[in-house]
Amino acid sequence: MAQAHAAKGGHGHHDHGHHDLESMKTFGFWLFLITDCILFGTLFATYIVLRGNTNGGPTPEELFQMPMILAETFILLTSSFTSGLAVLAMHQGKVKQLIGWLIVTALLGASFIGLEVTEFVHMVHEGAKISTSAFLSGFFALVGTHGLHVSLGLVWMVGLMLQLRRRGITPVTKRKVEVLSLYWHFLDVVWIFVLTVVYLMGVM
Repeated sequence: MAQAHAAKGGHGHHDHGHHDLESMKTFGFWLFLITDCILFGTLFATYIVLRGNTNGGPTPEELFQMPMILAETFILLTSSFTSGLAVLAMHQGKVKQLIGWLIVTALLGASFIGLEVTEFVHMVHEGAKISTSAFLSGFFALVGTHGLHVSLGLVWMVGLMLQLRRRGITPVTKRKVEVLSLYWHFLDVVWIFVLTVVYLMGVM
């Protein structure tokens, strides 16, 4: 009986230690988001300083295709909603629904990246390259960094879906889904600032 009690106590200690480890990993991700906020804050500040320096090249009004930008915005905001539905399915213990909503989120994210690449290609064909002017250097650095973050999120999402298929909903995969959803919402918030500061102010 004493051995059973000791085994039970050891198991409880192991679970507590595992929970603490997952909490520390979540805390580490919050630190990552803080550094990302600093990164994007720096890029926004740089863009605001440089946006008037077109060097006689194309201006925002000449380059930005607002219907495409609004389509990108709608797609990304919708993907934020579907990532929230994935978290809801996870809390209900529905693995298939969780993976399904992650697939929808990933497809929307991929569509967003596809439109952004199309936008960049169009701009380059119009003679608007990153080296054309200080404005375009700031633009490609800011918008491109956001797009890179979305692309990394997609790779992360695919890897997590494969892990969910193998292991199901565990404390580890649950933490990863919650952190990924937080990351995705963060990218949506950053995009709203990009839409406002870069595109809407650019065409006004």
